[in-house]
Amino acid sequence: MTTPRYPSLYQINTRVWLTELSRTLGRRATLDDIPDAALDEFAKQGFDWIWLLSVWQTGPAAQAVSRANPGWRREFEETLPDLKDEDIAGSGFAIQSYIVHRELGGDAALARLRARMQKRGLKLMLDFIPNHMAPDHPWIDEHPDYFVHGSEVDLAHSPRNYCRVKTKTGSLLLAYGRDPYFDGWPDTLQLNYGNPALQQAMIGELTRIAGQCDGMRCDMAMLVLPDVFERTWGIQAELFWPKATETVRQAHPNFLFMAEVYWDLEWTMQHQGFDYAYDKRLYDRLREHHARTAREHFWAGLDYQDKLARFLENHDEPRAAATFSKEVHEAAAVITFLSPGLRFFHQGQFEGRHKRISPHLVRAPVEPADNSMVWFYERLLAVLRHDAVRNGTWRQLECAPVWDSNGSCDNFVACEWQGTDGQRLIVAANYSSNQSQCYVRLPHDDLRQGKWLLKDRMNEAAYERDGTDLFSRGLFLDLPAWNYHVFHLERL
Repeated sequence: MTTPRYPSLYQINTRVWLTELSRTLGRRATLDDIPDAALDEFAKQGFDWIWLLSVWQTGPAAQAVSRANPGWRREFEETLPDLKDEDIAGSGFAIQSYIVHRELGGDAALARLRARMQKRGLKLMLDFIPNHMAPDHPWIDEHPDYFVHGSEVDLAHSPRNYCRVKTKTGSLLLAYGRDPYFDGWPDTLQLNYGNPALQQAMIGELTRIAGQCDGMRCDMAMLVLPDVFERTWGIQAELFWPKATETVRQAHPNFLFMAEVYWDLEWTMQHQGFDYAYDKRLYDRLREHHARTAREHFWAGLDYQDKLARFLENHDEPRAAATFSKEVHEAAAVITFLSPGLRFFHQGQFEGRHKRISPHLVRAPVEPADNSMVWFYERLLAVLRHDAVRNGTWRQLECAPVWDSNGSCDNFVACEWQGTDGQRLIVAANYSSNQSQCYVRLPHDDLRQGKWLLKDRMNEAAYERDGTDLFSRGLFLDLPAWNYHVFHLERL
């Protein structure tokens, strides 16, 4: 199956999904119980990738920390007022072993699920957590030198970043996994990328995992960059990602890497072997209701933009429906997912769910679906199945003032998609709280000829326009706050 230039990905909280299936089946569900009908629906919706969150083996040590941590429990209780200990399985990012969790059916069940997905043209993405391991990972006993060690002084000065760990050979003082701006994650231990042997061991894990899936989302991938690692730990380290991605692709040439990355390091990660990097910057600008900075974000070259993963929510961010009002949510989604790059959606987003589910939990609250959001995303996904949007050419369009003193054109974000067959989609959103007007410039000589029909793919609206006027002045828009169009141009 040909891979589109601009694919779509759907993230699923695997453990939560299987908990829901278990209630239906009356027994513990495994990956083998994921219905073919669900996979058929993903393919029908136009998804290319399914990211199964939290499939790896976790252990009792991290689970005990998750259940005992008072701050985390308060968060869990906000999500699940009827919280029970069995709802807290421990973080899916506190890995005890990179084998598929025995309660999910193990590696064999994953292989069978992947085969079913492949029959439907779906590719499988899994997690890789480069920065840390669970406190009961076998390497604690077998290779304690793989971890960052601390001193009594470190523990006294920074008790939230260090702990004592019992091993087969005695007690060790080790660092919690963390980033340079926050206290450590007390259910993890920090890996030492200053140790070349650790780097080779992690490359070995990556290569083995790559035989079980088609792509990998690498958690907080920038934390193991040499300058970030040294700033956090005072330890010099060699480059890891170029060696790792190259080694994996020698065995699996088409393997895909996606980086969770922040701090404006997206370009860096792209140049170290990642196919995609999180685009948190666009998300932040839309969350702040900034049309101009979103427009400026799209000035970057396509060599950069094509390798960004665009999202409105994921397991780390608040739910989109809780962050944006409904009208802003729709406008932000049109801008986000009709831009170039990987279109990254999250389970529950289409239904307008409001409660974020921590990766420590295996049960979701019961929330009714917002039928208006379901309808909106059905329309948007239909647009994203259009070949011009999957494989075509994108360009940002200029929005000019309708009259000299009217600056409301600055509230618009507009772009064009053109397919290889010449079909065009014009996308425009008034991303502001004010009624706004503009002329969207359409720089195509062939527009001069005859009349054109503009059919909005997000609703039933249709307009006839004179081609000469479209070419000379542009497409006139007068839109209410947070309104948008996705026009398909047809010659009459």
